Amino acid sequence: MNPYPDWLNPGDNAWQLVAATLVGLMSIPGIAVLYAGIVQKKWAVNTMLMAFTGFSLVLVVWVLWGFKMGFGEPMKLGPGILESVIGKPRSILGTANQEQALIPLLDGSMPKFRFSESTLAYFQFVFAAITPLLFLGSVIGRISFKVWLIFVPLWSTLAYSVNAFMVWGGGFWGQAHAGASSLFSTGALDYSGGYVIHLAAGTTGFVAAAVIGPRLARDRERAVPNNLPMAAVGAGILWLGWNGFNGGDPYFAGANASLAVLNTNLATACALLTWVIWDIFVSRERKPTFLGAVNGMIVGLVGITPAAGYVNSFGAMIIGVVTSSLVWMSWNWLGRTKLFTKVDDTLGVVHTHGVAGLIGGLLVGVLADPNVIIYLGNGKDVSDVTAAGWLWGHHPAQILVQLCAALTIIVWDAFITFAILKVLSLFMKLRAPDEVLEQGDIGVHQEEAYPDEALVGGRVD
Repeated sequence: MNPYPDWLNPGDNAWQLVAATLVGLMSIPGIAVLYAGIVQKKWAVNTMLMAFTGFSLVLVVWVLWGFKMGFGEPMKLGPGILESVIGKPRSILGTANQEQALIPLLDGSMPKFRFSESTLAYFQFVFAAITPLLFLGSVIGRISFKVWLIFVPLWSTLAYSVNAFMVWGGGFWGQAHAGASSLFSTGALDYSGGYVIHLAAGTTGFVAAAVIGPRLARDRERAVPNNLPMAAVGAGILWLGWNGFNGGDPYFAGANASLAVLNTNLATACALLTWVIWDIFVSRERKPTFLGAVNGMIVGLVGITPAAGYVNSFGAMIIGVVTSSLVWMSWNWLGRTKLFTKVDDTLGVVHTHGVAGLIGGLLVGVLADPNVIIYLGNGKDVSDVTAAGWLWGHHPAQILVQLCAALTIIVWDAFITFAILKVLSLFMKLRAPDEVLEQGDIGVHQEEAYPDEALVGGRVD
């Protein structure tokens, strides 16, 4: 007897499942405890529960219809971009998910997968699941829990699946357009989700924060973290979990995966140190802060995500320094302008994920190294698969492709987010009542993260 089909490679299959699990850990407990440690004490339970329920909701949607919408056969809604904007919704609940994985529109343009559809589906699920958890950081402290439970599956269907199909599933931005102008003669490069995940999360979070409205005035004024050591645990899980995020995206346990992991950590280290230096020499207080370091870490992780397997390690360092510097300016200078102070983006997701994802994606068009091999050719009639940026003497059109793909995601996700929330507002309140917001976790869940010592010990005074 043989436990492996002829097409299955145990090493590739094992790595994809391990990488997926690392990404899953980034969500629960990573994001859950990071956000729960950063928010006010009274919102810790609410934050963790929304993270766990969001993760669960996306998985149900994913296996019932979302995976095939992102990575299946195109629906062909019309000419041009509409021909390859979304896949046909299909379930993967049957036994067919034991067969060899396949992304139909990419078949023949990359090596055959050496693992099953269930492995591919789970790997892509954890990417889909973390995205709502990221933009959760924009609306903590006022969004109705019931609204969250409805919004997440709707957004995952109408926004995330479209993003994934267009960029990763072989849709409009994931393919070269033969006979088109030089601008569209190549596809957009998003190695692991700088656009599909982070730009989408930043856009959605900002629009949702604007539509739902701000926190209570007192909560905005007293937005003090309740547990920085717990936040440090979440941040550490996020950093190391990112090895699966970027290391799993070549789909094979090869040399490109190793480079992506190294680049991820190098860019992140440079970004963290860059943010700390900006805080020391340019901030109002002229003091380094742990929260600043965490922001720099996140910015580095996000910035390298679209580029991890396309650039060399020097390019990764450049991305870390440049992205961290620009987002620091966005956070500290642009964030103080009227628009950004009016829209209450609780944890600054529009900066650390939206702006960082956009910058990282554009830098791919500049720094992609044609000497970095993603997939090997056969040495005869099939060339090595590489990507080339402007810095290497290639046409700058790739930068324009990156920009156009980014604008597509920004416009679509902003529209879908606005539309979903406006429709929901016709039937239910988007915000919890002010009296509930005053209480926080007790008002919403009848639980506290840190109960009074008398309650824990059972003493009655």
